[in-house]
Amino acid sequence: MGGPRVSPEPSAEPPLTDTDRTRDLRSWDADWSGLRVVVAGIGTAGFAAADTLIELGAAVVVVDAADTDASRQAADTLRIVGARDVLLGPDTGGTLPVIDDAQPELIVVSPGWRPTAPLLRAAQAAGVPVWGDTELAWRVSERAGRKTPAWLAITGTNGKTTTVGMTEAILQAAGLRAIAVGNVGTPILDALRDPVEYDVLAVELSSFQLHYSHSLSPLASVCLNVAEDHVDWHGSYEAYRDAKASVYARTRVACVYNAEQIETERMVEDADVVEGARAIGFTTGAPAVSMLGIVDGLLVDRAFIAERRDSAAELAQISDIGDLVPRHQVANALAAAALARAAGVEPVAVRDGLRAYQPGAHRIQPVATLDGVLWVNDSKATNPHAADASLAAFRPVVWIAGGLSKGVAYEDLITRHRERLSAVVLIGVDSADLRTALARHAPDVPVIERDAGETGTGQPAGAGSDVMAWAVSAAAAVASDGDTVLMAPAAASMDQFVSYAERGDAFIQAVRDLSTGERTAGAGPTGQGSTDGGADVD
Repeated sequence: MGGPRVSPEPSAEPPLTDTDRTRDLRSWDADWSGLRVVVAGIGTAGFAAADTLIELGAAVVVVDAADTDASRQAADTLRIVGARDVLLGPDTGGTLPVIDDAQPELIVVSPGWRPTAPLLRAAQAAGVPVWGDTELAWRVSERAGRKTPAWLAITGTNGKTTTVGMTEAILQAAGLRAIAVGNVGTPILDALRDPVEYDVLAVELSSFQLHYSHSLSPLASVCLNVAEDHVDWHGSYEAYRDAKASVYARTRVACVYNAEQIETERMVEDADVVEGARAIGFTTGAPAVSMLGIVDGLLVDRAFIAERRDSAAELAQISDIGDLVPRHQVANALAAAALARAAGVEPVAVRDGLRAYQPGAHRIQPVATLDGVLWVNDSKATNPHAADASLAAFRPVVWIAGGLSKGVAYEDLITRHRERLSAVVLIGVDSADLRTALARHAPDVPVIERDAGETGTGQPAGAGSDVMAWAVSAAAAVASDGDTVLMAPAAASMDQFVSYAERGDAFIQAVRDLSTGERTAGAGPTGQGSTDGGADVD
């Protein structure tokens, strides 16, 4: 990979560097006592950060704009275990709280808090360092008397949760104590405090978490892919891309990249890594030396074997991944295999782990086949890049799409797939960008929309279910034998649903109701959203 090179800062608003007080906080056993810390956010990640810091002896104040039953209950718990104070409500995040009659010495911020938030601007002006919960977790990973787990860091615009789950399954098949943590739902800090001493953590990292991390040094890392997303949060695509690229910084053994996307390879070339770290590619074609890839339906390794110049090690068959295996799912499996191989896992464990892996809900999830029409739930396709992979797997498609666009463009997506679209059913409070792209680039494709004033929002009880019931009914009216009705919105969910999981559950229930001829407004299973407020975090 050549000599070390410095990566660009991930944003125009980078986290502050450490002060003399925080610089030496590099282990659980460092002197955290009395450290004045503001924890921004009281959701899953924020609660874990506050709870950990209190256990370490820090003086903690928690702030969150939410003032709900859930946040008040969490606040009560944190006060009982020793928080100095918990401040809830929209007026709490504008200034730096005073802790023990003095200015805070550290801000620990939950994923999703924008760098432009008033609290973080105040920290910038006052010279107070800002860490994410992931940065805190890295700092306390080392603990006397306990095994220090290796970190396998996983990011990308799409495929993270699948890849982290596959990686976990492979590691466990190898007999290692391993767990998937981070943006996948389980806070890293909870795993570090678990009585189980884990050998390896498979860590899913969003661009938000990476933005607020600056000392992570994983055993191996991967950026699966990168495409325009979360421009509204980062301010530009370039800042979003740079946040993703920072996953490779300080990697110790293997930087795994997507050989079919040159941008991820350039990220590795520009990364400031530990001397000796290798660049390992993955491809859904035949692999070159130092790559994993596919040969005659087999996943093979030409990177982690001594004879890689003239041979390859068989890892698994594509059929070991599952029955419905689109190309991007094969790529995810190869990335997971590369990370696990970097951790020393034998080839047979890759096969056994992929066989054992159970895909999560809401990601290219077949729901039913009714009158020759396949119904597929891909609610986790919260951006055009994810929807692109999903649309490419089916033809012809009645596409249910729309929601919060997060500042992205749809022109390329529509142009690429217009020939496979038989109709589009639009959901979302405002799908103007998607509607305009369809009119411009696929004018012959019928577009079905609900009457103005009937779009609903996710706040009133049952509104999201009503929206999805209408969409499923509209799709059924135009779908024919051999079609796939694909719910891959290419947008976030929070305009009409609590989370992508609730949106997917509403789709599943509506399809079930369609199959039985029933309709129950507001009915359906309760889904699990993502951390800290259920936001669709990339």
